Amino acid sequence: MKGGDKRVVVLIVTNEESGVDKYSQEIARRLDVRKITTKRYLSLPKAYKLARSIKSQGSIVHLSNQHFARYALFLKQPFIVTVHDLARCCFNFDPEAVSEKILLKLDIRYIKRASHIIAVSQNTKNDLVKYLNIPENKISVIYNGVDHNVFKPYKPSQMRPYHVRLHHKPYILYVGSERPRKNLGTLLLAFARLKEEFPQLKLVKIGSPGRSEQFRSNTLKMVSALGIAEDVIFTDHVSEVDLAYYYASAALLAYPSLYEGFGLPPLEAMACGCPVVSSNTSSLPEVVGEAGIMVSPHDSRSLVQAIRRVLTDSELRDKMVRKGLEQSRKFSWDKAARETMEVYQSQAVEYDW
Repeated sequence: MKGGDKRVVVLIVTNEESGVDKYSQEIARRLDVRKITTKRYLSLPKAYKLARSIKSQGSIVHLSNQHFARYALFLKQPFIVTVHDLARCCFNFDPEAVSEKILLKLDIRYIKRASHIIAVSQNTKNDLVKYLNIPENKISVIYNGVDHNVFKPYKPSQMRPYHVRLHHKPYILYVGSERPRKNLGTLLLAFARLKEEFPQLKLVKIGSPGRSEQFRSNTLKMVSALGIAEDVIFTDHVSEVDLAYYYASAALLAYPSLYEGFGLPPLEAMACGCPVVSSNTSSLPEVVGEAGIMVSPHDSRSLVQAIRRVLTDSELRDKMVRKGLEQSRKFSWDKAARETMEVYQSQAVEYDW
């Protein structure tokens, strides 16, 4: 950047609570560049206002998630887009309204027109090449990070009383929404079978239902039909510290997702010394590495077997905890921020800003 002028780039930061928002917030804390802070879900007038504000910056713009690509509609200057996944753009996991389909097409159009793309995993880069025909040299893979000051092992004496009580009751932890692609139904089936062997076992589910309340309605119907309503604990948003306590006191994290662009919960869990059982699809092998047990997300029996092993084999559990801590140290937000600044600098040079 000319003379080290950090004003050349403006970063769009979203102020909500998902993993996508966490990405922009963590990067923003570590980069000395201009920022525009906004909500992720906007009404049409507010979306138009944001698009005009972005256009007026006269800088290289970093759009921090793929669904903000639509705001490049009026941009003439170079712009960078971070793509977390192509779940809504390329896969029919959730039904979309006509207006959403139009906006998703805009996202795809302007992802293709970006000066450069940051992908949060090699799997997401592969999807960009495969589904959108993006040239590989136009994409940089920069992994998400984890805050090791928050997500770390905790002893019961360091936790709040509620988590201490939970610590003495074995529970499986699930962190995420109830969207169909998250595959919570397969975990519920597995949990119902495990209850026959482990009558004291609980399932703690953290996170909102997702975009539609119908997701929660469907979940509750399944929980009731399986006869596990008394054993599934629903907790919506919690602070990062409380989430770390949940990880640290859980028997394991189960993460049977069908598709993830990255998958922060397994990384956060490993950093807290929590064993991870995940699906073997999309980006999850990149995140979990050899530290967890990975199974087909379509096979509830394999999920039951994997969870049973963690619950009954203390030697295996200790090995998973040790490897998980090692694996989690490969990821940090400081590293992600440094690599993002390198992208800014290369783009400034390429476009002579």
